[in-house]
Amino acid sequence: MSDVYDRLVDLLVDRFEVDRNQVGPDVAFQDLDMDSLFLVELLLVAQSEFPGADIGEDLLSPSDTIGRAAELIGLRIATAASP
Repeated sequence: MSDVYDRLVDLLVDRFEVDRNQVGPDVAFQDLDMDSLFLVELLLVAQSEFPGADIGEDLLSPSDTIGRAAELIGLRIATAASP
């Protein structure tokens, strides 16, 4: 997987105490009992983890997978790096 995915998984495990064995690219946030409020908090933390990327609070929904989240955040990082 990508560096963004690995960093996102580390955030989930280290900052939000998600069991690493439950995390995978095809796992949806709702499968981990994470609601919209949790996702807002996660995206705020991700914003500080990936400075310069415009990661809005409404980027993800509970039905999104962790892999999709990493993909969307990666696109925001790439957009921020483009001149």
